[in-house]
Amino acid sequence: MRLTIGQLAGATGVPASAIRFWERHGLLPEPERQGGQRRYPPEAVERIVVLRKCQQAGLTLAEIREFQLKQSLRQTMIRSKIIEIEQRMVDLDHAHQLLTHALRCGEEDIVMCPKFREQMADWSRQA
Repeated sequence: MRLTIGQLAGATGVPASAIRFWERHGLLPEPERQGGQRRYPPEAVERIVVLRKCQQAGLTLAEIREFQLKQSLRQTMIRSKIIEIEQRMVDLDHAHQLLTHALRCGEEDIVMCPKFREQMADWSRQA
């Protein structure tokens, strides 16, 4: 059973305007038409889930397009994106440590806190 754009939007939680945008930019295959209406195969739901996950991972439209290429053509982009994501994870962990410490820290100026200064030194050694 083929889905209308409204049904696809409802099933994925993605606005129809975003679905049309992705089509225009080659991220979704052109759907067949019935009576002038777009009709999507059921697997379009999974494709949209992948597109959303790629966006949430920080991939650009060009990277998402590349992600959809043959495996051998996308390997370099994927490897570099994994490195970028791993660095963001480290940065987020450091931010979490800083904020968690700041909640408990009794120092007026957190930069002067000996425990925080020690943590910053650890971060510098890790880099």
